[in-house]
Amino acid sequence: MRVMLIEDDQTMLSLLGTLLEMEGYEVIKTNEFKGILDEVKNMQPDAVLMDVHLENINGLDVLADLRSEASLNSVKIIMTSGIDSSHKSIELGADDFLLKPYMPDELIDKLENLFASEGR
Repeated sequence: MRVMLIEDDQTMLSLLGTLLEMEGYEVIKTNEFKGILDEVKNMQPDAVLMDVHLENINGLDVLADLRSEASLNSVKIIMTSGIDSSHKSIELGADDFLLKPYMPDELIDKLENLFASEGR
């Protein structure tokens, strides 16, 4: 399964990428947010893990844009933040939310649960 990481913290991007690759996921990393909607369309990930607070852009706005795009309806989206934005994230169409800091097992469990519900 392909997971796209949308994160402005280089250390977090690297750590998450390594963790997910060790768990057998194909990882697409990005910290370039201009044209992110087109990048998600082009890469067609199975899931997106995205920070709410990105440099110069609001992840919740990106979430709303992703959910308004019919071709991306099947993409699972998990939002993350150090501030509890779970209600707003779910309201805008996220499949789940992770409050930072979180343990690696929490992320893996959430991904596995999202895909288990589809029988993947």
